[in-house]
Amino acid sequence: MYRRALVPLDGSPVAEAIIPFLLEIAGPLDMSIVLVQVLEPITPIVGDGMQQVVMDDPETRAQDAAEYLAPIAAMLGARGVTASWAVRRGQPAEEIVEAAGEARADLIAMSTHGRSGLGRLLFGSVAERVLRHAEVPVFMMRQTEAQLAAKAATEHALHRFGVPGRPCSRGSRT
Repeated sequence: MYRRALVPLDGSPVAEAIIPFLLEIAGPLDMSIVLVQVLEPITPIVGDGMQQVVMDDPETRAQDAAEYLAPIAAMLGARGVTASWAVRRGQPAEEIVEAAGEARADLIAMSTHGRSGLGRLLFGSVAERVLRHAEVPVFMMRQTEAQLAAKAATEHALHRFGVPGRPCSRGSRT
């Protein structure tokens, strides 16, 4: 069975949607989780009329990524899941596949943004490239912003109106 899952996160709620699923299976499977965020290099931008050149600041971006990943790993740890994290720099798909090998992960688990058509053509699919090049199984969970918004609205309504088993913001119901 799977013992170590590599979980790529890009800072988006869509990417983070895989975490609740992993929390459900990691404990019973005694699975550890390696979180990874890949920072793509930013090409300097210079334009007519620009007074400044936009430059990449790898150290600051790496620190921001560490400050993003560390609390997620701590939350997983608090829930009994062994978790670590890493920040990498390069092309996301290539770095994810390489990180899986280096971490000795036997599974890559990730959310996919579910783009299709022109969006997929313009932005490509990191998930698709990972799937093609990974040497270990890849579990992909399709999630869209609309699905996340609908789920959040439902959870808010359940919480607000005190559905049994959920906390009620208006006090306890008898």
